[in-house]
Amino acid sequence: MASNLPQSEEPPHTIEPMDHESEEENEDEELEGWDDWEAQDDDVLEEEEEEEEGSDSNFLCLFCDSKYGSCDALLDHCISSHRFDFRGVRTKLGLDFYGAVKLINYIRSQVAESRCWICGVTCESGRDLQNHIHETVNIEDVKPLWDDDRYLKPFMEDDSLLYSFGEDEEDEDGDDYSASIDKDELMRDLKNFEEIYIGDDNTGETILYKADNCGKNGRKGAASASNGCLNIECSSEKAIGNGMDSRECVSLSGRKLKDTHLRGSFPTIIAKDIKNVNEHYFGAYSSFGIHREMISDKVRTDAYRQAILKNPSLLNSAVVLDVGCGTGILSLFAAQAGASRVIAVEASEKMAAVATQIAMENGLWRSKSQNESNKHSTGVIEVVQGMVEELDKSLQIQPHSVDVLLSEWMGYCLLYESMLSSVLFARDRWLKPGGAILPDTATIFVAGFGKGGTSLPFWEDVYGFNMSCIGKELVGDAAKIPIVDVVDNHDIVTNSTVLQTFDLATMNHDDVDFTASVELEPYLGSSTGMSKDLECQTRWCYGVVLWFETGFTSRFCKEMPVVLSTSPHTPKTHWSQTILTFPEPIAMASGKLSDDRLAAVGTDACPAMKIHLRISIARAVEHRSIDISLETAGIGSDGSKRKWPVQIFNLC
Repeated sequence: MASNLPQSEEPPHTIEPMDHESEEENEDEELEGWDDWEAQDDDVLEEEEEEEEGSDSNFLCLFCDSKYGSCDALLDHCISSHRFDFRGVRTKLGLDFYGAVKLINYIRSQVAESRCWICGVTCESGRDLQNHIHETVNIEDVKPLWDDDRYLKPFMEDDSLLYSFGEDEEDEDGDDYSASIDKDELMRDLKNFEEIYIGDDNTGETILYKADNCGKNGRKGAASASNGCLNIECSSEKAIGNGMDSRECVSLSGRKLKDTHLRGSFPTIIAKDIKNVNEHYFGAYSSFGIHREMISDKVRTDAYRQAILKNPSLLNSAVVLDVGCGTGILSLFAAQAGASRVIAVEASEKMAAVATQIAMENGLWRSKSQNESNKHSTGVIEVVQGMVEELDKSLQIQPHSVDVLLSEWMGYCLLYESMLSSVLFARDRWLKPGGAILPDTATIFVAGFGKGGTSLPFWEDVYGFNMSCIGKELVGDAAKIPIVDVVDNHDIVTNSTVLQTFDLATMNHDDVDFTASVELEPYLGSSTGMSKDLECQTRWCYGVVLWFETGFTSRFCKEMPVVLSTSPHTPKTHWSQTILTFPEPIAMASGKLSDDRLAAVGTDACPAMKIHLRISIARAVEHRSIDISLETAGIGSDGSKRKWPVQIFNLC
């Protein structure tokens, strides 16, 4: 770094006669000065060594309360005592400085909650966690858990490890990296992630993003914002970047951004990225094919139509807010039911124009000047282009002035697309106390499926040829990614049970992220006349299937409650079901005792009587996606238990 101090000018150089006597004196002075300097330097080194020896160890272990005097000693301890090789993980995954910072903060956040950083299992105490800690099977599968910019924020104040682990490294330009990083500057820069201000280029207004209280289950930070989730103080809409690498947008203490000559701040860059992601998302809904698919979904559309038209006491003369109106079909139903005013909000510019045109062509459009010049008009629908979080910028509407909040917000596995947060924001901001929200309940169900729910049967007989090798490979791949497809009800091999229920009228924003435990038992059909042979019959469970129901309950729909179901036992919908495949099928039987005490639970020799599941669903680092964690354990007839490695699925 160049110095900003003024430099003194050298006088003109002149040659003078040499005085040998004075030269010898100068040489003596120079030698004496050098000796003095060396002695002084030795004294400083001795003092530093004494201070180092007498100072408290300030490198706290990632997993226990042990402290060490150096980074290397700490990392060696983690290897020997906790099976965690920080250097090895960095090398294997190619983690840069920021990636390593995320990893450290992620591990500390998980350990603080007595949670395993690898599989997510929560232990009752720190001691239990120490006993539970295990080596990673595949570190690449765990990386998405911490690859999130919210973990750039130091979890522990004055964490010495954060600015010491890279002291011996050199950056890509060959400069000593540690020399360019000051402890106070680094910690201050990282802490800036706690509050990020994003300026609006058009209005000059500033939106405050807070990186706290967004994730659940011990996560410090947000549920999504440029590889992380940020709660917006003036909006519950998640702000997420699109795969940005923090190296490309963070400048430590004003240093030049790597690979660019930009001097812009991180907030400015992430704001543009958020804008691009939202434009891409809402732009996707400009396709008429998507809207035709949704409207043609008879189960979906009829459920909304009945809930709106068959409950006249709810909609008659009501002010209705339709969040994400699309073509405006639900707004048209509301107008048909007698609503006095329908505010249809649509973020897609194209679809907002289309919804306006449809309302006009059906004589239901309400102009902005209607109250002034056209009091006898029958138009009640106002289409507002924009996000519901910014509704008051486009429309004069009083808070808590809406009678009915209407939205078709559900995605695959209910929570994909993460539109629920916008609905909850609209509820808190615009809905009257005691006002209706349609639908008002949502429930996620889970059940086990058999071989027929996979592609194996197809490949086992292809025009008489056995191609099962393809099916086996596909099933293996399915254990890594979720599949959205229709499962036949005949392929369900366990009971169905409720995984999670949401009350949209009362739930909090953070309730979107949850963890729930359930048990599945073999499904034997009707219990009437069930034979002992059927009870002992072994069934193979290849995975679990998730689906949802939304309820228009009698709380608001008093004349005619309605249920919209995406179950395998009901007519199919465009949501289908979400399939999570086990790494290997699990044998199940309710009344069969094990013939082999040494056999593993879940095998043909020792079928499981129950399958215990622990499922976590949370908003993912990628915009509008969700992460699903699946922990599976088989329980034998004698109470013995077998656990399988945790599976992480990303629905995107």
